[in-house]
Amino acid sequence: MNDSKLINRKEKLFDKDLLKIEKSLNSIIKNSSFLVIGGAGSIGQAVTIEIFKRNPQSLHVIDISENNLVELVRNLRSSLGYISGEFKTFAIDCASIHFEALTREYSYDYVFNLSALKHVRSEKDPYTLMRLIEVNIFNTVKTLNLLNLKKPLKNFFSVSTDKAANPVNMMGASKKIMENFLVKESEEKNISMARFANVAFSDGSLLHGFNQRILKKQPIAAPRDVERYFITSQESGELCLLAGLFGEKMDIFFPKLEQSLHLQKFSEIAKNYLTSLGFSIKECKSEEEARELSSKLIKKNIWPCYFFDSDTSGEKDFEEFFTSNEILDLKRFKSIGIIKNQIIPNNDSLKFFKEEIDSLKQNGKWKKKDLLEIFKKTLPEFDHIETGKDLDQKM
Repeated sequence: MNDSKLINRKEKLFDKDLLKIEKSLNSIIKNSSFLVIGGAGSIGQAVTIEIFKRNPQSLHVIDISENNLVELVRNLRSSLGYISGEFKTFAIDCASIHFEALTREYSYDYVFNLSALKHVRSEKDPYTLMRLIEVNIFNTVKTLNLLNLKKPLKNFFSVSTDKAANPVNMMGASKKIMENFLVKESEEKNISMARFANVAFSDGSLLHGFNQRILKKQPIAAPRDVERYFITSQESGELCLLAGLFGEKMDIFFPKLEQSLHLQKFSEIAKNYLTSLGFSIKECKSEEEARELSSKLIKKNIWPCYFFDSDTSGEKDFEEFFTSNEILDLKRFKSIGIIKNQIIPNNDSLKFFKEEIDSLKQNGKWKKKDLLEIFKKTLPEFDHIETGKDLDQKM
């Protein structure tokens, strides 16, 4: 199925920019060694494919999902085949003792960190939320420092999120704090990042859930009042690749908000998706009605849908990639904007955050409100509203 068509776009977003720098891009990759962290996730696989097809000197991929790594290898062998350079995968976690041992044996020119807890629903309980903090912030910094055991990197790339701009949820706030830690680290290291739109049909996303509901003959549910920008899986890999190879120190790349990148409502994408599959749509008034009608209607080629107004914590009505106090470069690329970070974050604020989180972990007991309070003191711009409802309470 054509993801671009479902998100209402007729052409690929970055093709013109890639065409201009393709020769330079291919030369860099052909003569460099790469490590992709979190390389078996949706974005990680997209980045891995973009590097692999340009024949790097070496490409190593790590991920904690052994099964997804196996599928990544099978996909590459079945589509692109083999490269003349070295290609290896490792089923290990970043920032672990196994990862530290890996860095003693191998060195890399470019490292792409795609490891992240990316769902707003991850903040629903204090335990998953603490792991989100570990993965998105502290593991990122630790991984960066471990990678410099043998030689300095040419560049370290880490994925951020559009939700880091004026964050209203703790996932977005964690990525903003990660950005601040990396800005501090960039005083001595080359680091770049990317904020970008939702990746259409990526694992765990609502659109990916549409696929699962179709396979399992279950009703589809989606908010009707939330608009998002979408990019395809391939475009996510291309954006990260360009940011990682051509980003200058502390650049944050993002897709430009142009007519080629349309705001889409989840409910409208659901309708387009079902129509493209040849189904009619029955809008239901409740989850219960949608479930009850599914067995009767689906066999008649009618799909029950429940569209609702969003009322969960941390949901942002609109999407933005930068704030009013960030310096932008909108001329270098046609379809990519760049945030030029010149402001070094407050060291006392970062120290406070680490010490407070460490204290909670040492106590071995914490509540969500404890973590929320630390976030608010660390990020004065963090505007979080707790509604008492989360996405796990939705169909």
